[in-house]
Amino acid sequence: MLDNGSIDAGECAGGDDWLNARMLRVGLTGGIGAGKSTVAVRLAELGATVIDADRIAREVVEPGTDGLAEVVEAFGKDVLTADGELDRAALAARAFADDESRARLNAITHPRIGRRTAELMAQASADAVVVHDVPLLVEGGMGASYHLVLVVDADEETRVRRLGESRGMAAEDARSRIAAQATRAQREAAADVWLDNSGTADLVQAQVDALWHERIVPFEANVRLRQPRAPKPPTLVEPDPAWPAQAERLLARVRAAAGDKAERADHIGSTAVPGLPAKDTLDLQLVVPSLAEADLVSEALSDAGFVRAEGHWFDQPQDGTTAPARWDKRFHYGADPQRPVNLHVRSAQGPAWRLALLFRDWLRAHPAEAGVYADIKQRLARAHAGDASSLNYSEEKQSWVDAAFVRAERWAAETGWDG
Repeated sequence: MLDNGSIDAGECAGGDDWLNARMLRVGLTGGIGAGKSTVAVRLAELGATVIDADRIAREVVEPGTDGLAEVVEAFGKDVLTADGELDRAALAARAFADDESRARLNAITHPRIGRRTAELMAQASADAVVVHDVPLLVEGGMGASYHLVLVVDADEETRVRRLGESRGMAAEDARSRIAAQATRAQREAAADVWLDNSGTADLVQAQVDALWHERIVPFEANVRLRQPRAPKPPTLVEPDPAWPAQAERLLARVRAAAGDKAERADHIGSTAVPGLPAKDTLDLQLVVPSLAEADLVSEALSDAGFVRAEGHWFDQPQDGTTAPARWDKRFHYGADPQRPVNLHVRSAQGPAWRLALLFRDWLRAHPAEAGVYADIKQRLARAHAGDASSLNYSEEKQSWVDAAFVRAERWAAETGWDG
């Protein structure tokens, strides 16, 4: 991609060649002047393998490369300086002339950037944390490619000042460059971790140090070693308005890992019902054609940060059948120690996936029922606060849930709800 006369990695920063790398992948991004390089340097000092997408984008068109030769063949010798290097401003003028020209440039640079990124990732050790520094990660919609996305931000005045001091950029030009990039709201939607770098370097470095030791390092170990989440007692929290956005980022990773096996993926459970207190654990559902297909994608899901749980997992039948009948499923834990996730993988051939969606939508449509459910949950959470896990809590509230399924089915028939 070209941006204001310079080649930039943007959405071409990787490509499908590197998405199956098993090491923990962290996407690092931030707007111009936010100080992303300060964070990248600190992560490298802590032990991360940092791959700079902009550097790769420059490397693939350096003098003597076949990439530069192909650019010259496509756009003419006028895109070279007198020293034989790429004249980025001249190339920008030609490549942005029309969509066909831009596509021609992308066809030259994107595959090379992807291959080089894959080569660098392949050189990383099995227990590496690879930090992919991509300026236009948000603009390119690349978040699903990573286990975590870190966004470095600073207030606009700080960014304008920094650009003037470091690049001699006029304030008006700096504001124009900032406005041309993703908005703060777009970056917030993409961010698993928000790093405020409006202050001095030591302040953001302290944030990075805590993030590394408390989240990134254990996250990597959980994925590599396939470690399940430790059980906890049922602790309810007030509803968090950030839950839906968090769920959507995770669902994008689930869909990317499952590929064409994913018939649908949804946010379900109590955190999907506005205003409902819940355990701070996101319940997600992946629907695949069959449980055989679920087994085929289990490794890809585990690699993506959703570790398959051992044992026999099932839902209690709600169609009148009795034990030992079971609605079998597969179950995966989120490996991120600071964002607990339950991923239920269910077959499209069975009824359980539909019932999970129905229960969610029925609660959303019936605030009074949701209020009763909240009271029951809070009472049982208090009763089981000393338990080692949430098992007894879940079993005791199941009788109310089972009865609610009947009322929800009646509502579905009356309204024509079909998920």
